[in-house]
Amino acid sequence: MTEENFLTILGLGNILLQDEGFGVHFVRWFEKKYQIPEGVKAVEGGTLGYGLLDTVCSCRKLIVIDALKANDEPGSVYRFTKEEIDAQMLQPTSAHEVSFQDVLCKAELIEELPDVIFLCIVPYEYKDMGLEMTPHIRKKFPEVEKLLLKELCSHGINPLKLNNA
Repeated sequence: MTEENFLTILGLGNILLQDEGFGVHFVRWFEKKYQIPEGVKAVEGGTLGYGLLDTVCSCRKLIVIDALKANDEPGSVYRFTKEEIDAQMLQPTSAHEVSFQDVLCKAELIEELPDVIFLCIVPYEYKDMGLEMTPHIRKKFPEVEKLLLKELCSHGINPLKLNNA
């Protein structure tokens, strides 16, 4: 294991496919709004696949922000544990070359996995090219922000809001 962080916030997704890039767009937004405390790392994971192994293996807690293909209304927000994702065989919208579940399986072979929580949103559009997210999904940032802050607070982490936010 390399230098260990207590907690990593990992934003996944392909920013070239509108709402599919939700995780990356959200992490960027969150970093502009809050000072990330010591021991916490915010990572734009994009679609790096196995390139994320070091990130996954270098923390004790991992909060993954991603889009999720589900038979629900676009904009629906979910919180899952890794075990719930595995049991339901849920798949993030996969423009990722390697599914993140594959990355977690590989990481588990290398060493003990961190505690993993997924905060996911059902995208409105994830097949059309475009650098901007749809307004319908972008307006869900505050809802995901509340969930993320609740997760962080449950671990004794209280990010400070920046003055310009």
